[in-house]
Amino acid sequence: MAAAAAAALRAWFWNERFWLPHNVTWADLAGEPGSGLQYPRAAHVLSAFPLALGIFAVRLLFERFIAKPCAINLGIQDSGPHRAQPNAILEKVFTSITKSPDAKRLEGLSKQLDWDVRKIQRWFRHRRNQDKPTTLTKFCESMWRFTFYLSIFFYGIRFLWTAPWFWDTRQCWYNYPFQDFLIMFVHHLATIGLITFSYMNNMVRVGTLVLCLHDASDFLLEAAKLANYAKYQRVCDAFFMLFGVVFIVTRLGIYPFWILNTTLFESWELIGPYPSWWLFNGLLVTLQVLHIIWSYLIIRTASKALVRGKVSKDDRSDVESSSEEEDVTSNSTKGVFSTSSNGSNRLNGHVAGGQWTGEE
Repeated sequence: MAAAAAAALRAWFWNERFWLPHNVTWADLAGEPGSGLQYPRAAHVLSAFPLALGIFAVRLLFERFIAKPCAINLGIQDSGPHRAQPNAILEKVFTSITKSPDAKRLEGLSKQLDWDVRKIQRWFRHRRNQDKPTTLTKFCESMWRFTFYLSIFFYGIRFLWTAPWFWDTRQCWYNYPFQDFLIMFVHHLATIGLITFSYMNNMVRVGTLVLCLHDASDFLLEAAKLANYAKYQRVCDAFFMLFGVVFIVTRLGIYPFWILNTTLFESWELIGPYPSWWLFNGLLVTLQVLHIIWSYLIIRTASKALVRGKVSKDDRSDVESSSEEEDVTSNSTKGVFSTSSNGSNRLNGHVAGGQWTGEE
């Protein structure tokens, strides 16, 4: 019974009339034996996992033996903020209950430890700060992303430059889906999370165009972050402004008039719509909406930067003030370089959940 249900679910999910144009079947994409033709298959997606492990290993080596020496040569130290005095009671509260105790809890801890409230506030402030990554760590993360994004972008340009669909997007749909995919196989696997859909139904040509377009601005943001960590503020500002210009031109100009034009109109004319065509274009249009939102936030951040005279800093660098005059830490400005504690970039325009912050 369970096997029959699983088979029915599999047949429903891989329905040819949803994924493929009319008169095309999965058997057609299997290729003729001995013909030398090879098309994408769903099983190829599994290749992304060992590739991801390999890239992760390269990243560890790069950050340790290349990025870290560069940071040290630039005078960036591996020293973190002041560490909190060891205290078992406060540590238990911090890890199990709250990292920012309210006034009532502070009073209780003050009586229990015979410490004044301000001293306990300082302890929690220092304890929160010591969990933040050092500037050296963030520099190494950004240098890796800068190198990776720049390499992937020029790798894509190198191969797409001689591809006919780079110059004439109508070529994305001629003879679709019977197109060779090998030339961009590695590039697809490197960012498989973004293009799984296009890979499944062999929209590889247009997928390569989308990837290349989105890679055009990422490395500029990482360059700005590197300059920020190295305290080269003018260089940081210049790279960020350049990033903003490239981002807006590619996402609000080239993307809708080049990518969406071919996926919505040229493909309709040449192969006609089918169920997964609507899903694919729905995702691309959703991405365009995100582009508009992100572009607005970039412009707002850049405007504030012009007023203040510099681009906002990474909020992970905002070590809370330990001033004796403050009872509670002030709200720090969250900057354009906001990144998660595990090092993942929140600002990639093609990553779901990307977030720009520029609030005062």
